[in-house]
Amino acid sequence: LKMSWFWLYLPLHLLMATFLCHSIKSPTTSSQQSLKTNIFNFYHSLMLADGKETTIHLLKDIPKRYYFVLEEGRVLTPFSVTVTPCDVPIEWSILVYKSPPAKAAPGHHDTQELSKSQKASSVASTIFNYKGNSVETYMGMPSHPALYLLEFFSTERDTHITVYLTTDTTSGHLYPELPADPRIDVVGVGPTTVTLAWKHSPSALQHGDSIQYCLLVNEKHNYKSLCAAETAIRSAGVKMLPSLALSLSPYLLEPQQVMILSNSQLSIINKVSSGEVRQVCVGTRNTYTVPSLSPGTQYYFDVFIVNLLTNASAAYTGTFARTLEEPEPKVTELKDGKVVHVVLDGKKQKFYTLQYQARHKKIHFTFQLCRGQIRVHITRNGKTVASENLSGLRYFSLKGKLLDTYLVQLRSTEESNSSVKVQASPHFHKPLFPLLPESLKIKSFSKLRTCRSVTIAWLGTQEESKYCVYRKRIEEDQIWRELQSADRCSGPESRHKSEKVLCKYFYDLNPQRAVTTETIKGLEAGTLYLFDVYLFGPSGIPVRYHSKAVKTRKKC
Repeated sequence: LKMSWFWLYLPLHLLMATFLCHSIKSPTTSSQQSLKTNIFNFYHSLMLADGKETTIHLLKDIPKRYYFVLEEGRVLTPFSVTVTPCDVPIEWSILVYKSPPAKAAPGHHDTQELSKSQKASSVASTIFNYKGNSVETYMGMPSHPALYLLEFFSTERDTHITVYLTTDTTSGHLYPELPADPRIDVVGVGPTTVTLAWKHSPSALQHGDSIQYCLLVNEKHNYKSLCAAETAIRSAGVKMLPSLALSLSPYLLEPQQVMILSNSQLSIINKVSSGEVRQVCVGTRNTYTVPSLSPGTQYYFDVFIVNLLTNASAAYTGTFARTLEEPEPKVTELKDGKVVHVVLDGKKQKFYTLQYQARHKKIHFTFQLCRGQIRVHITRNGKTVASENLSGLRYFSLKGKLLDTYLVQLRSTEESNSSVKVQASPHFHKPLFPLLPESLKIKSFSKLRTCRSVTIAWLGTQEESKYCVYRKRIEEDQIWRELQSADRCSGPESRHKSEKVLCKYFYDLNPQRAVTTETIKGLEAGTLYLFDVYLFGPSGIPVRYHSKAVKTRKKC
Protein backbone atom coordinates (compact mmCIF):
# COMPACT_ATOMS: atom_id res chain seq x y z
CA LEU A 1 0.00 0.00 0.00
CA LYS A 2 1.49 3.28 -1.08
CA MET A 3 0.28 6.37 0.78
CA SER A 4 0.82 10.11 0.39
CA TRP A 5 -0.68 13.16 2.00
CA PHE A 6 -2.76 13.54 -1.13
CA TRP A 7 -5.08 10.95 0.35
CA LEU A 8 -6.04 13.33 3.15
CA TYR A 9 -8.04 15.41 0.74
CA LEU A 10 -10.17 12.48 -0.39
CA PRO A 11 -13.66 12.04 1.13
CA LEU A 12 -13.46 10.08 4.35
CA HIS A 13 -15.55 7.18 3.06
CA LEU A 14 -13.07 6.67 0.20
CA LEU A 15 -10.18 6.86 2.65
CA MET A 16 -11.77 4.26 4.88
CA ALA A 17 -12.64 2.06 1.94
CA THR A 18 -9.04 2.12 0.76
CA PHE A 19 -7.81 0.89 4.16
CA LEU A 20 -10.60 -1.63 4.73
CA CYS A 21 -10.96 -3.18 1.30
CA HIS A 22 -7.72 -5.06 1.87
CA SER A 23 -8.95 -6.35 5.18
CA ILE A 24 -12.21 -8.13 4.43
CA LYS A 25 -13.01 -9.74 1.08
CA SER A 26 -16.43 -11.08 1.97
CA PRO A 27 -17.37 -9.59 5.34
CA THR A 28 -19.63 -11.49 7.60
CA THR A 29 -22.61 -9.91 9.32
CA SER A 30 -20.56 -9.09 12.44
CA SER A 31 -17.67 -7.62 10.46
CA GLN A 32 -20.13 -5.59 8.37
CA GLN A 33 -21.49 -4.12 11.59
CA SER A 34 -17.92 -3.34 12.78
CA LEU A 35 -17.16 -1.71 9.44
CA LYS A 36 -20.26 0.48 9.71
CA THR A 37 -19.23 1.54 13.21
CA ASN A 38 -15.71 2.45 12.12
CA ILE A 39 -16.94 4.47 9.13
CA PHE A 40 -19.41 6.26 11.43
CA ASN A 41 -16.56 7.19 13.79
CA PHE A 42 -14.52 8.69 11.00
CA TYR A 43 -17.46 10.61 9.56
CA HIS A 44 -17.75 12.36 12.96
CA SER A 45 -14.05 13.07 13.32
CA LEU A 46 -11.82 16.03 12.57
CA MET A 47 -8.29 15.94 11.29
CA LEU A 48 -5.68 16.71 13.98
CA ALA A 49 -3.10 19.30 12.94
CA ASP A 50 0.53 18.16 12.90
CA GLY A 51 3.11 20.30 14.74
CA LYS A 52 0.53 22.59 16.32
CA GLU A 53 -1.17 22.70 19.72
CA THR A 54 -4.94 22.28 19.31
CA THR A 55 -7.51 23.37 21.91
CA ILE A 56 -10.49 21.00 22.09
CA HIS A 57 -13.73 21.73 23.97
CA LEU A 58 -15.52 18.69 25.38
CA LEU A 59 -19.18 18.43 26.37
CA LYS A 60 -20.09 16.14 29.24
CA ASP A 61 -20.71 12.50 28.20
CA ILE A 62 -20.25 13.33 24.49
CA PRO A 63 -17.09 11.86 22.95
CA LYS A 64 -15.05 13.85 20.49
CA ARG A 65 -12.80 12.26 17.90
CA TYR A 66 -9.83 13.43 15.87
CA TYR A 67 -7.74 11.48 13.37
CA PHE A 68 -4.41 11.68 11.62
CA VAL A 69 -2.72 9.58 8.92
CA LEU A 70 0.83 8.26 8.76
CA GLU A 71 1.85 7.59 5.14
CA GLU A 72 4.42 5.12 3.93
CA GLY A 73 7.24 7.68 4.08
CA ARG A 74 6.67 8.11 7.83
CA VAL A 75 6.96 4.44 8.72
CA LEU A 76 9.60 3.68 11.37
CA THR A 77 9.67 7.38 12.26
CA PRO A 78 8.47 8.09 15.83
CA PHE A 79 5.51 10.36 16.51
CA SER A 80 4.12 11.73 19.78
CA VAL A 81 0.78 12.90 21.10
CA THR A 82 0.63 15.10 24.23
CA VAL A 83 -2.73 15.75 25.94
CA THR A 84 -3.12 18.40 28.66
CA PRO A 85 -6.41 18.37 30.64
CA CYS A 86 -7.31 21.94 31.64
CA ASP A 87 -9.80 21.13 34.37
CA VAL A 88 -11.39 17.83 35.41
CA PRO A 89 -10.02 14.34 34.71
CA ILE A 90 -10.81 13.03 31.23
CA GLU A 91 -10.51 9.69 29.43
CA TRP A 92 -8.74 9.46 26.11
CA SER A 93 -7.54 6.67 23.87
CA ILE A 94 -5.74 6.06 20.58
CA LEU A 95 -7.03 3.52 18.05
CA VAL A 96 -5.06 2.47 14.99
CA TYR A 97 -6.57 1.30 11.69
CA LYS A 98 -4.22 -0.68 9.41
CA SER A 99 -4.19 -3.53 6.92
CA PRO A 100 -4.01 -7.04 8.44
CA PRO A 101 -1.29 -9.54 7.47
CA ALA A 102 -1.65 -11.02 3.94
CA LYS A 103 -3.61 -14.28 3.53
CA ALA A 104 -1.45 -17.42 3.74
CA ALA A 105 -0.48 -19.36 0.58
CA PRO A 106 -2.37 -22.51 -0.47
CA GLY A 107 -1.35 -25.57 1.41
CA HIS A 108 -1.08 -23.75 4.71
CA HIS A 109 -4.79 -23.09 5.15
CA ASP A 110 -5.09 -24.96 8.43
CA THR A 111 -2.12 -23.38 10.20
CA GLN A 112 -1.86 -19.75 9.01
CA GLU A 113 -5.26 -18.58 7.85
CA LEU A 114 -6.74 -16.12 10.30
CA SER A 115 -10.20 -16.67 11.65
CA LYS A 116 -12.99 -14.29 10.77
CA SER A 117 -12.93 -12.75 14.25
CA GLN A 118 -9.18 -12.18 14.02
CA LYS A 119 -9.63 -10.46 10.68
CA ALA A 120 -12.25 -8.16 12.05
CA SER A 121 -10.20 -7.25 15.10
CA SER A 122 -7.07 -6.62 13.08
CA VAL A 123 -8.73 -3.69 11.32
CA ALA A 124 -8.85 -1.51 14.47
CA SER A 125 -7.01 -1.86 17.77
CA THR A 126 -6.61 0.32 20.86
CA ILE A 127 -2.94 1.08 21.46
CA PHE A 128 -3.28 3.53 24.34
CA ASN A 129 -5.84 4.47 26.98
CA TYR A 130 -5.61 6.92 29.90
CA LYS A 131 -7.94 8.40 32.49
CA GLY A 132 -6.95 11.27 34.78
CA ASN A 133 -5.96 14.95 34.82
CA SER A 134 -2.18 14.66 34.38
CA VAL A 135 -0.32 15.76 31.28
CA GLU A 136 0.34 12.54 29.33
CA THR A 137 2.45 11.90 26.23
CA TYR A 138 2.22 8.83 23.98
CA MET A 139 5.25 7.99 21.82
CA GLY A 140 4.58 5.70 18.84
CA MET A 141 6.81 3.92 16.30
CA PRO A 142 4.61 2.88 13.33
CA SER A 143 5.59 -0.18 11.30
CA HIS A 144 2.83 0.17 8.69
CA PRO A 145 0.97 3.06 7.05
CA ALA A 146 -2.08 3.63 9.20
CA LEU A 147 -4.90 5.89 10.29
CA TYR A 148 -5.04 6.87 13.96
CA LEU A 149 -8.20 7.86 15.76
CA LEU A 150 -8.03 9.82 19.05
CA GLU A 151 -11.15 9.75 21.22
CA PHE A 152 -11.68 12.14 24.15
CA PHE A 153 -14.41 11.82 26.78
CA SER A 154 -15.40 13.84 29.90
CA THR A 155 -17.78 12.32 32.44
CA GLU A 156 -17.74 15.08 35.09
CA ARG A 157 -18.62 18.31 33.25
CA ASP A 158 -17.93 20.40 30.17
CA THR A 159 -14.24 21.13 29.90
CA HIS A 160 -11.42 21.77 27.47
CA ILE A 161 -8.04 20.24 26.75
CA THR A 162 -5.02 20.92 24.54
CA VAL A 163 -3.56 18.29 22.20
CA TYR A 164 -0.19 18.41 20.47
CA LEU A 165 0.69 15.99 17.67
CA THR A 166 4.10 15.91 16.04
CA THR A 167 5.43 13.48 13.43
CA ASP A 168 8.83 15.18 13.50
CA THR A 169 10.33 14.52 16.93
CA THR A 170 13.88 15.38 15.84
CA SER A 171 13.48 19.07 15.01
CA GLY A 172 12.87 20.29 18.56
CA HIS A 173 10.14 20.38 21.20
CA LEU A 174 7.13 22.63 21.48
CA TYR A 175 7.14 22.19 25.25
CA PRO A 176 10.13 23.24 27.38
CA GLU A 177 12.06 20.29 28.76
CA LEU A 178 11.88 19.41 32.46
CA PRO A 179 14.97 18.32 34.40
CA ALA A 180 15.43 14.69 35.42
CA ASP A 181 14.27 15.67 38.94
CA PRO A 182 11.33 18.10 38.48
CA ARG A 183 10.58 18.54 42.19
CA ILE A 184 10.40 21.95 43.91
CA ASP A 185 12.39 22.18 47.14
CA VAL A 186 11.26 24.27 50.12
CA VAL A 187 14.54 25.65 51.48
CA GLY A 188 13.21 28.18 54.00
CA VAL A 189 9.98 29.00 55.86
CA GLY A 190 9.13 32.05 57.99
CA PRO A 191 5.92 33.63 59.29
CA THR A 192 5.41 35.64 56.08
CA THR A 193 7.89 34.13 53.57
CA VAL A 194 8.69 30.83 51.89
CA THR A 195 11.90 30.29 49.90
CA LEU A 196 11.79 27.83 46.99
CA ALA A 197 14.44 26.31 44.72
CA TRP A 198 14.23 24.00 41.72
CA LYS A 199 16.66 22.43 39.24
CA HIS A 200 17.25 24.20 35.95
CA SER A 201 15.40 23.08 32.85
CA PRO A 202 17.72 21.99 29.98
CA SER A 203 15.66 24.36 27.80
CA ALA A 204 16.52 27.30 30.06
CA LEU A 205 20.23 26.48 29.85
CA GLN A 206 20.12 26.22 26.04
CA HIS A 207 17.61 28.93 25.14
CA GLY A 208 17.69 31.35 28.05
CA ASP A 209 16.41 34.34 26.06
CA SER A 210 13.15 32.64 25.12
CA ILE A 211 12.52 30.71 28.35
CA GLN A 212 11.38 31.85 31.78
CA TYR A 213 10.13 30.34 35.03
CA CYS A 214 6.72 31.41 36.33
CA LEU A 215 5.50 30.70 39.86
CA LEU A 216 1.92 30.22 41.02
CA VAL A 217 0.96 30.44 44.71
CA ASN A 218 -2.49 29.57 46.07
CA GLU A 219 -4.18 28.26 49.21
CA LYS A 220 -6.23 25.45 47.62
CA HIS A 221 -4.13 22.77 45.88
CA ASN A 222 -1.41 22.18 43.30
CA TYR A 223 -2.04 22.34 39.57
CA LYS A 224 -0.61 19.89 37.04
CA SER A 225 -0.50 22.43 34.20
CA LEU A 226 -0.65 26.16 33.67
CA CYS A 227 -3.76 25.56 31.61
CA ALA A 228 -5.47 23.89 34.60
CA ALA A 229 -4.47 26.71 36.93
CA GLU A 230 -5.88 29.39 34.64
CA THR A 231 -9.14 27.48 34.24
CA ALA A 232 -9.60 27.08 38.01
CA ILE A 233 -9.02 30.75 38.66
CA ARG A 234 -11.38 31.84 35.91
CA SER A 235 -14.07 29.52 37.27
CA ALA A 236 -13.80 31.41 40.57
CA GLY A 237 -14.87 34.56 38.76
CA VAL A 238 -11.43 36.14 38.43
CA LYS A 239 -9.73 37.06 35.18
CA MET A 240 -6.18 35.76 35.35
CA LEU A 241 -3.55 37.67 33.45
CA PRO A 242 -1.32 35.56 31.17
CA SER A 243 2.06 34.71 32.64
CA LEU A 244 3.75 36.60 29.88
CA ALA A 245 1.84 39.81 30.53
CA LEU A 246 3.07 40.53 34.05
CA SER A 247 4.66 43.75 32.85
CA LEU A 248 1.28 45.22 31.91
CA SER A 249 0.17 48.51 33.39
CA PRO A 250 -1.59 48.31 36.79
CA TYR A 251 -4.50 50.13 35.14
CA LEU A 252 -5.29 46.92 33.20
CA LEU A 253 -5.87 44.91 36.37
CA GLU A 254 -9.26 43.60 37.36
CA PRO A 255 -10.91 44.98 40.55
CA GLN A 256 -10.08 41.69 42.35
CA GLN A 257 -6.38 41.93 41.43
CA VAL A 258 -3.49 43.59 43.26
CA MET A 259 -0.08 44.22 41.77
CA ILE A 260 2.92 44.19 44.12
CA LEU A 261 6.63 44.72 43.58
CA SER A 262 8.98 42.75 45.78
CA ASN A 263 12.61 41.76 45.32
CA SER A 264 12.52 43.64 41.98
CA GLN A 265 9.91 41.13 40.75
CA LEU A 266 6.40 42.08 39.67
CA SER A 267 3.66 39.79 40.88
CA ILE A 268 -0.12 39.79 40.56
CA ILE A 269 -2.37 38.74 43.42
CA ASN A 270 -5.90 37.59 42.56
CA LYS A 271 -8.39 37.85 45.43
CA VAL A 272 -10.74 34.84 45.19
CA SER A 273 -13.19 33.28 47.61
CA SER A 274 -10.78 30.46 48.43
CA GLY A 275 -7.90 32.83 49.20
CA GLU A 276 -5.16 34.50 47.21
CA VAL A 277 -3.74 33.30 43.91
CA ARG A 278 -0.43 34.93 43.07
CA GLN A 279 1.51 34.88 39.81
CA VAL A 280 5.11 35.95 39.38
CA CYS A 281 7.64 35.31 36.60
CA VAL A 282 11.30 35.32 37.66
CA GLY A 283 13.18 34.98 34.36
CA THR A 284 15.75 32.18 34.43
CA ARG A 285 16.39 32.31 38.20
CA ASN A 286 15.79 28.94 39.85
CA THR A 287 15.22 30.23 43.38
CA TYR A 288 12.66 32.67 44.77
CA THR A 289 11.45 33.91 48.13
CA VAL A 290 7.68 34.45 48.17
CA PRO A 291 6.96 37.54 50.33
CA SER A 292 3.91 38.97 52.12
CA LEU A 293 2.28 35.66 53.07
CA SER A 294 -0.05 35.21 56.03
CA PRO A 295 1.35 33.54 59.18
CA GLY A 296 0.15 30.03 60.02
CA THR A 297 -1.30 29.41 56.54
CA GLN A 298 -0.74 26.48 54.16
CA TYR A 299 0.23 27.48 50.62
CA TYR A 300 0.66 25.43 47.45
CA PHE A 301 3.49 26.30 45.06
CA ASP A 302 3.75 25.43 41.36
CA VAL A 303 6.57 26.31 38.96
CA PHE A 304 6.03 26.37 35.21
CA ILE A 305 8.74 26.64 32.58
CA VAL A 306 7.32 28.79 29.75
CA ASN A 307 8.46 29.17 26.15
CA LEU A 308 8.05 32.87 25.35
CA LEU A 309 7.96 32.23 21.61
CA THR A 310 5.24 29.55 21.57
CA ASN A 311 3.55 30.23 24.95
CA ALA A 312 3.80 26.49 25.63
CA SER A 313 4.64 25.43 29.18
CA ALA A 314 5.62 22.45 31.30
CA ALA A 315 4.90 21.98 34.99
CA TYR A 316 7.33 21.02 37.73
CA THR A 317 6.01 18.73 40.48
CA GLY A 318 4.19 21.08 42.83
CA THR A 319 4.87 21.35 46.55
CA PHE A 320 3.31 22.93 49.63
CA ALA A 321 4.42 24.53 52.89
CA ARG A 322 2.82 26.05 55.96
CA THR A 323 4.12 29.42 57.12
CA LEU A 324 5.18 29.71 60.73
CA GLU A 325 2.89 31.19 63.35
CA GLU A 326 3.55 34.81 64.22
CA PRO A 327 5.55 34.85 67.46
CA GLU A 328 3.85 36.37 70.47
CA PRO A 329 4.73 40.05 70.73
CA LYS A 330 7.47 40.78 73.21
CA VAL A 331 6.17 42.61 76.26
CA THR A 332 8.40 45.20 77.97
CA GLU A 333 7.76 46.05 81.60
CA LEU A 334 7.30 49.71 82.50
CA LYS A 335 8.64 50.82 85.87
CA ASP A 336 7.60 53.89 87.85
CA GLY A 337 9.21 57.02 86.44
CA LYS A 338 11.50 55.14 84.03
CA VAL A 339 11.61 56.45 80.45
CA VAL A 340 11.49 53.87 77.64
CA HIS A 341 12.55 54.86 74.11
CA VAL A 342 10.68 52.78 71.50
CA VAL A 343 11.64 52.60 67.80
CA LEU A 344 8.95 51.17 65.49
CA ASP A 345 9.48 49.60 62.05
CA GLY A 346 6.92 51.14 59.70
CA LYS A 347 7.31 48.47 57.01
CA LYS A 348 6.38 45.56 59.27
CA GLN A 349 3.44 47.41 60.89
CA LYS A 350 3.83 45.43 64.10
CA PHE A 351 2.63 46.40 67.56
CA TYR A 352 5.14 47.07 70.31
CA THR A 353 3.67 46.19 73.71
CA LEU A 354 4.49 47.71 77.10
CA GLN A 355 3.01 46.45 80.39
CA TYR A 356 2.57 48.37 83.62
CA GLN A 357 1.12 47.13 86.92
CA ALA A 358 -0.34 49.95 88.99
CA ARG A 359 0.78 50.37 92.59
CA HIS A 360 -1.46 53.42 92.99
CA LYS A 361 -4.99 54.28 91.92
CA LYS A 362 -4.07 57.33 89.80
CA ILE A 363 -1.59 56.78 86.96
CA HIS A 364 0.06 59.16 84.45
CA PHE A 365 1.21 57.99 81.02
CA THR A 366 3.43 60.42 79.13
CA PHE A 367 4.29 60.08 75.42
CA GLN A 368 6.80 62.25 73.56
CA LEU A 369 6.66 61.63 69.81
CA CYS A 370 10.22 61.80 68.49
CA ARG A 371 9.80 60.96 64.80
CA GLY A 372 7.09 59.84 62.38
CA GLN A 373 3.47 59.06 63.23
CA ILE A 374 2.34 56.62 65.92
CA ARG A 375 -0.94 55.11 67.07
CA VAL A 376 -1.28 54.33 70.79
CA HIS A 377 -3.80 51.93 72.33
CA ILE A 378 -4.09 51.56 76.13
CA THR A 379 -6.09 48.84 77.90
CA ARG A 380 -6.74 48.27 81.60
CA ASN A 381 -7.43 44.64 82.54
CA GLY A 382 -8.30 43.95 78.89
CA LYS A 383 -10.66 46.91 78.41
CA THR A 384 -9.75 49.89 76.20
CA VAL A 385 -9.30 53.16 78.11
CA ALA A 386 -7.53 55.27 75.44
CA SER A 387 -6.76 55.03 71.72
CA GLU A 388 -5.53 57.80 69.42
CA ASN A 389 -2.77 59.02 67.11
CA LEU A 390 0.06 60.79 68.94
CA SER A 391 1.16 64.30 68.12
CA GLY A 392 4.04 66.00 69.92
CA LEU A 393 3.72 65.58 73.69
CA ARG A 394 0.68 63.77 75.13
CA TYR A 395 -0.43 62.99 78.72
CA PHE A 396 -3.01 60.43 79.84
CA SER A 397 -4.24 60.58 83.46
CA LEU A 398 -6.10 57.39 84.37
CA LYS A 399 -7.82 56.30 87.57
CA GLY A 400 -8.30 52.65 88.50
CA LYS A 401 -7.56 50.18 91.28
CA LEU A 402 -4.44 48.92 92.92
CA LEU A 403 -2.63 46.21 90.92
CA ASP A 404 -4.55 47.01 87.74
CA THR A 405 -2.64 45.79 84.66
CA TYR A 406 -2.19 48.30 81.84
CA LEU A 407 -1.05 47.29 78.33
CA VAL A 408 0.25 50.00 76.02
CA GLN A 409 0.38 49.03 72.32
CA LEU A 410 2.28 51.24 69.87
CA ARG A 411 2.28 51.02 66.07
CA SER A 412 3.77 53.18 63.33
CA THR A 413 1.12 54.56 60.97
CA GLU A 414 3.55 55.29 58.13
CA GLU A 415 6.08 53.22 56.19
CA SER A 416 9.13 55.02 57.55
CA ASN A 417 10.42 54.27 61.05
CA SER A 418 8.84 56.10 63.97
CA SER A 419 10.01 56.56 67.55
CA VAL A 420 8.51 57.68 70.87
CA LYS A 421 9.50 58.08 74.51
CA VAL A 422 7.11 56.59 77.10
CA GLN A 423 6.86 57.05 80.87
CA ALA A 424 4.38 55.66 83.40
CA SER A 425 4.29 57.11 86.90
CA PRO A 426 2.00 57.56 89.93
CA HIS A 427 0.01 60.78 90.19
CA PHE A 428 2.32 62.31 92.83
CA HIS A 429 5.53 61.38 90.99
CA LYS A 430 7.85 64.13 89.82
CA PRO A 431 6.81 65.06 86.25
CA LEU A 432 9.17 63.95 83.50
CA PHE A 433 8.59 66.91 81.24
CA PRO A 434 8.32 70.61 82.05
CA LEU A 435 5.05 72.50 82.05
CA LEU A 436 4.30 73.25 78.43
CA PRO A 437 2.86 76.36 76.78
CA GLU A 438 -0.30 76.22 74.70
CA SER A 439 1.74 76.09 71.50
CA LEU A 440 5.26 74.96 70.61
CA LYS A 441 5.42 77.02 67.44
CA ILE A 442 8.13 79.61 66.77
CA LYS A 443 6.99 82.86 65.15
CA SER A 444 9.14 85.17 62.99
CA PHE A 445 8.45 88.81 62.14
CA SER A 446 8.87 89.58 58.48
CA LYS A 447 8.97 93.36 58.96
CA LEU A 448 11.79 93.03 61.48
CA ARG A 449 13.99 91.00 59.14
CA THR A 450 17.17 92.66 57.93
CA CYS A 451 20.14 91.53 55.84
CA ARG A 452 22.03 90.62 59.04
CA SER A 453 19.34 89.67 61.59
CA VAL A 454 15.91 88.13 62.20
CA THR A 455 13.53 88.39 65.16
CA ILE A 456 11.69 85.34 66.53
CA ALA A 457 9.22 84.80 69.39
CA TRP A 458 7.81 81.85 71.34
CA LEU A 459 5.44 81.19 74.22
CA GLY A 460 6.60 80.44 77.79
CA THR A 461 4.86 79.19 80.92
CA GLN A 462 4.00 80.28 84.48
CA GLU A 463 7.05 78.56 85.96
CA GLU A 464 10.59 79.68 85.46
CA SER A 465 12.33 77.55 82.87
CA LYS A 466 15.44 77.60 80.77
CA TYR A 467 15.22 78.20 76.98
CA CYS A 468 18.12 77.70 74.53
CA VAL A 469 18.13 78.93 70.91
CA TYR A 470 20.06 77.23 68.09
CA ARG A 471 20.47 78.14 64.43
CA LYS A 472 21.60 76.18 61.35
CA ARG A 473 22.32 77.39 57.84
CA ILE A 474 20.57 75.28 55.17
CA GLU A 475 19.78 75.31 51.47
CA GLU A 476 16.22 75.85 50.25
CA ASP A 477 15.95 72.33 48.80
CA GLN A 478 16.86 70.88 52.22
CA ILE A 479 13.92 72.34 54.17
CA TRP A 480 11.52 69.42 53.71
CA ARG A 481 14.18 66.82 54.45
CA GLU A 482 15.37 68.62 57.57
CA LEU A 483 11.85 68.96 58.95
CA GLN A 484 10.95 65.32 58.20
CA SER A 485 14.13 63.82 59.60
CA ALA A 486 14.28 65.95 62.73
CA ASP A 487 14.30 63.96 65.99
CA ARG A 488 12.01 65.93 68.27
CA CYS A 489 13.29 64.01 71.31
CA SER A 490 16.95 64.88 70.80
CA GLY A 491 18.38 67.67 72.93
CA PRO A 492 21.11 70.28 72.37
CA GLU A 493 23.75 67.62 73.03
CA SER A 494 23.20 66.46 69.43
CA ARG A 495 23.94 69.93 68.04
CA HIS A 496 27.29 71.43 67.07
CA LYS A 497 28.59 74.05 69.50
CA SER A 498 28.79 76.66 66.73
CA GLU A 499 25.02 76.41 66.23
CA LYS A 500 24.21 77.63 69.76
CA VAL A 501 22.97 81.25 69.90
CA LEU A 502 21.97 81.81 73.55
CA CYS A 503 20.19 80.45 76.64
CA LYS A 504 17.81 82.46 78.84
CA TYR A 505 15.36 82.06 81.75
CA PHE A 506 11.91 83.64 81.91
CA TYR A 507 8.31 83.11 83.04
CA ASP A 508 5.11 85.05 83.63
CA LEU A 509 2.31 84.22 86.03
CA ASN A 510 -0.14 85.50 83.43
CA PRO A 511 -0.16 82.94 80.59
CA GLN A 512 -1.37 85.64 78.16
CA ARG A 513 1.87 87.58 78.70
CA ALA A 514 4.24 84.58 78.88
CA VAL A 515 5.88 85.35 75.56
CA THR A 516 9.45 86.30 74.77
CA THR A 517 11.25 87.58 71.69
CA GLU A 518 14.86 87.41 70.59
CA THR A 519 16.73 89.14 67.76
CA ILE A 520 19.40 86.92 66.25
CA LYS A 521 22.24 89.00 64.80
CA GLY A 522 25.42 88.29 62.86
CA LEU A 523 23.68 86.53 59.97
CA GLU A 524 24.52 86.61 56.24
CA ALA A 525 22.36 88.42 53.69
CA GLY A 526 20.00 86.37 51.50
CA THR A 527 20.64 83.23 53.53
CA LEU A 528 18.17 80.62 54.81
CA TYR A 529 18.44 79.58 58.47
CA LEU A 530 16.67 76.92 60.56
CA PHE A 531 15.95 78.03 64.16
CA ASP A 532 15.23 75.71 67.12
CA VAL A 533 14.22 76.45 70.73
CA TYR A 534 14.70 73.92 73.56
CA LEU A 535 12.71 74.13 76.83
CA PHE A 536 14.27 72.58 79.95
CA GLY A 537 12.17 71.65 82.99
CA PRO A 538 13.08 70.53 86.54
CA SER A 539 14.00 67.01 85.37
CA GLY A 540 16.44 68.39 82.82
CA ILE A 541 14.75 66.58 79.89
CA PRO A 542 14.29 69.09 77.04
CA VAL A 543 11.26 69.69 74.89
CA ARG A 544 11.98 70.90 71.37
CA TYR A 545 9.78 73.52 69.76
CA HIS A 546 8.81 73.13 66.12
CA SER A 547 11.67 74.23 63.86
CA LYS A 548 11.28 77.50 61.99
CA ALA A 549 12.96 78.39 58.68
CA VAL A 550 13.65 82.12 58.09
CA LYS A 551 15.58 83.81 55.27
CA THR A 552 17.42 87.10 55.74
CA ARG A 553 16.85 89.93 53.30
CA LYS A 554 19.05 89.97 50.25
CA LYS A 555 19.22 93.75 50.00
CA CYS A 556 18.80 96.38 52.68
